[in-house]
Parts: sequence; structure tokens; C-alpha cells
Amino acid sequence: MEAYLHDVHKLLQFLEYKKMEISPKELELQHLQDFVKWVNELGMAAHSQARMISGIKGFYKYLLLENVVSNDPTTLLEAPKLGRKLPDTLSVNDINKIIEAIDLSSNEGQRNKAMIETLYSCGLRVSELVNLKISHLYFNDEFIKVTGKGDKERLVPIGSVAIKQINIYKDEIRVHIPVKKDHEDFLFLNRRGARLTRVMIFTIIKRLAAKAQLKKHISPHTFRHSFATHLIEGGADLRAVQEMLGHESITTTEIYTHLDREYLRSAIIQFHPRS
Repeated sequence: MEAYLHDVHKLLQFLEYKKMEISPKELELQHLQDFVKWVNELGMAAHSQARMISGIKGFYKYLLLENVVSNDPTTLLEAPKLGRKLPDTLSVNDINKIIEAIDLSSNEGQRNKAMIETLYSCGLRVSELVNLKISHLYFNDEFIKVTGKGDKERLVPIGSVAIKQINIYKDEIRVHIPVKKDHEDFLFLNRRGARLTRVMIFTIIKRLAAKAQLKKHISPHTFRHSFATHLIEGGADLRAVQEMLGHESITTTEIYTHLDREYLRSAIIQFHPRS
């Protein structure tokens, strides 16, 4: 919702810049095409443009549902063609370096270790991590319940290392934090007893990556990519990985089958008649 609202605000900025005082009802395809051209001239990357167009389309779907407009001018609005970019991943050694860079002498350090172990153990999106609830931890069965995109719930297996770190944080650190009202059930809290923000998770990971002297572009999503890649490389079933990641379509999960380059290389050497 935040992202889609940001896209609508960008459209409003464009209309203000062009000194056009028109409502969403009066907006036509040509206006939207001019808007796309404008953001392109501002130097916005193709992926960002495509995501923004998706936000505007979502906005008009909402307006149609609410009977604010009777026709959708975004129907014929085209997004830029995108190549499929292989995501950055971390090796197991890289992940160990990040965890070793955590200062465990502080309360935040123990929390951060539990968070990173959970990100990597379960392949969570950053929004799923910040919204993870204590009531959704089923450690006896080694599962957690996660609320993903579109409020869809799924059960994700969790490893023993992540369980151990969460229990240490929950039983030894979190119990001493005065928790804010309505934040009692959220697992990961800041020092003021409120749920952590997505931005804070990004900041924590960037600082740890710099401390570990890793040159890659690392974000919370990198742990999700690494989780999926290491599972596929280890021989996990693609359908099972799709279920764990909460992907709507298996084609989204299929990108991870292209990542194991060393396996491809050894297969060619072993089976190609000219090798």
C-alpha cells in the first residue's frame, strides 16, 4: 500500500509540474504515457518504471471497484520490457561472516543474530520478518506461520539454529523490554518496545555487510535469494521451494534453477562429447 501510494504521489507531482488540474476521472491514456516519458527522462530505471506503472494500474483497479471511475485508462499503458536479472546471492561462508560481525555483547546484537538466522532459515520477505508474531511460532513442530503478500498465510519450516537463537532472544532479552501497547505479539522489537521497521532491517544488514567487508549489494532479500539458491543447489524440489517462498507462480521460483553455474559447468564437462 505504501509503495502504491508513492506511485500515485509521483503521478500527482507530474500533473502539478505540468500545471494540469484534473481528477483521476479525467485522466486519459495520453496523460499516462506522457507521465511514463517524464519519469524516464528523470533517469528512473526500467524496473522502477515498471513497478510504478503496476502501482498506477492497481490504483485504477481500486477506483473501478469503488465506482469512482467507469473506465480504466491504464488498460493499454505499456511498461518497459525487462530482462530477467539474476539476483545476488551469498555463499554459506558470506552468511557466516555477517553473523560473526554481530556484536553479541549488546541486546540488539542477540536480536540481530536471531533475525538473520530467521531470514536465512525461512527465506522470509522483510515485511514477513517485521510482522512475525510470537503466537505464530510452532517450535514443537519446527514451523512458523507467515503472513505474505495479499495477506496469504503459509507455514514455513524453521531450522534448529534459528529456533535456538529466537529462544535466546525471546527468553533472555525481549522479556526485559517494556513493550508498547498493540506490539505485545510482535517478535522483533526495537529498544523502545515497538515493532521494527523495514528500513531498520535494511540499515542493520548494510552495516553488518560493511563490517564483514563484503563488497556485494546486500539487502534482506539477499538472504531470501540465498535460501532458495542453496536449497535448489542441494537438490530440493522446485515445487517445495515455491511453497516455502510463497510464490504465486512457479515461473518466479524457476529463476533459481539458473543460478548453479558450477553444477552446469561440471555437467557439460562430464556429458558433452567435445569436453
